[in-house]
Amino acid sequence: MPDMSTNIALLLLATFLALSLPCECRNNVADVSRMFLQSDNVEDKGTKWAVLVAGSYGYWNYRHQADICHAYQIMKRGGLKDENIIVFMYDDIASNSENPTPGIIINKPNGTDVYKGVPKDYTGNSTTAANLYAVLLANKTGLSGGSGKVLESGPNDRVFFYYADHGAPGLLAMPVGDDVYATDLNRVFKTLHESNKYKSMVVYIEACESGSMVDGLLPSNIGIYATTASNPNESSWGYYCDDSVYNTCLGDLYSIAWMEDSDAHNSASETLERQYKMVRERTNLSHVMQYGNMGMSQQYLATYVGKSEPIPSAVSNMGSMNPASIVNQRDTDLLYYQRKVEKAREGSAEKVAAKRALDEEIAHRAKIDGQMESIAKSMLGERVDAFSIANALRTAGSPVVDDWDCFKSSVRAYKRHCGQLTSYGRQYTRVLANMCNNGANTQKVESIIIQACSA
Repeated sequence: MPDMSTNIALLLLATFLALSLPCECRNNVADVSRMFLQSDNVEDKGTKWAVLVAGSYGYWNYRHQADICHAYQIMKRGGLKDENIIVFMYDDIASNSENPTPGIIINKPNGTDVYKGVPKDYTGNSTTAANLYAVLLANKTGLSGGSGKVLESGPNDRVFFYYADHGAPGLLAMPVGDDVYATDLNRVFKTLHESNKYKSMVVYIEACESGSMVDGLLPSNIGIYATTASNPNESSWGYYCDDSVYNTCLGDLYSIAWMEDSDAHNSASETLERQYKMVRERTNLSHVMQYGNMGMSQQYLATYVGKSEPIPSAVSNMGSMNPASIVNQRDTDLLYYQRKVEKAREGSAEKVAAKRALDEEIAHRAKIDGQMESIAKSMLGERVDAFSIANALRTAGSPVVDDWDCFKSSVRAYKRHCGQLTSYGRQYTRVLANMCNNGANTQKVESIIIQACSA
C-alpha cells in the first residue's frame, strides 16, 4: 500500500493532469484521485472508535434510544469491539411498562431486537453533558457515575460520533442536567484535534435545527466531516410513527435513512458522499446538510463503522419513505398522548388520565407561545411584527449567536423562572439568541424573562 507521502505526490499529479485535460477526460482522472484518497483508509493500522448518544428519556421518545441501539449493531457487525464503543442512553425503554415487547427494542415495525448486547456505559443520572465532554476528552477525573469508559483514541485512530434526540437553535438536549451547546461541542472537537486524538472523525447529528451545531463553527481543516438531519432553521422528523402496537415513533427519518443504507450496502465500497446523497434523497422533509472537511466524503464507510456485507432483507427497505409514517419531531409527544386517549376504554380511569395528559401538553404549548411572544415584545416593543423579528434567521455560515455566554445564561434563566424547555419549546431558543445578538446583556435578558413568565 502506498505511504501517505506517495499518495500526496500522486494526488498532486492527478490534479495537474485534471486541469490539463479536456473536460470529457477529467472524470477518469477524478476516479483515479478518489482511489488514492481511499487507499489510505480501508486498511487502517489504528483503532475504530464510536461514541453513540441518545439525548432523551421517556417512552414517548422511544425512537432516540432505538436509533442508538441500531447504530451499535452496525458497529458490531463491522467488527468494532465493545471496549471501543461508548454508549449514552437513559435506558428506560426496554423494561418500560408500556413496551409491548419487554426487554426488546426495535427500530422499525416487526424489526429485530437492536437492544441485545448494547453496553450500558452511561445510563440514568450519568447521561449528562459534563460526562459527554469528559468522555470525549478522556478526562476520567471529570466523570460522575457511569462505566468509566472514555475515548482513549490516538493519532492513527478513526472516530465516529452519533447523536440522536431533540435539538434547538444552538443546542442539543441531554436526559439529565444542562444542554450540549454548539460552542462547547466544537471546542471539544478542536481540543481533540490539537491533542492528536484522531486521524479523522465523522459526526452524524439527528435533531431539530441540528445544522446550527456546526454551521459557522466547525472548521474545515481539523479532519472532521459532519452531516446533520436538518439545516440550522428547521425541524427534523420522526419515522415509523404509524405503528399501532408501540403507540410512538420507532425511529427518526434521517437516522433510519443512514442506518438502513448502511445495512443495505457493503461498507467497504460505499463512500460517505454516496451515503450522504442517499440519505438526503430519502430524508425529504428537511434539508440534510454536510459540513467540515468535504474531502473526507470520498472515504469509505468502512473506515469508521468497519467492514460489513449487506443484509439481504435490508436491501428491500431502500425505497421512498412512507409519508404516513412521518411526524414532526416536535409533535411526536402529542401523537403519543393522542394514541393513549384513542386506545383507552371509554369511561375508564385510564381514559381520563390520558385525556388530562393530552390537555396539559396542549395548554403547556400555549403557555410557552405566550411567554416567548411576551419576551419578544419586551425586546422590540409593542409592534405587530415583533415575534417574527425576534425569530429572524441569520445568514448561512453564521453561528446562531455571537455571544454564547449571554445565550447560555438566557436559556438557563428561562428554565429557572419559566420551567423546562420541552421539545416543543426549544424551537424558541432563537428568540433568546437574537436578544443577545441585539446587544442585550445577561441581566437585561433575565429581567425580561422574569417579567414575561410571572405575568
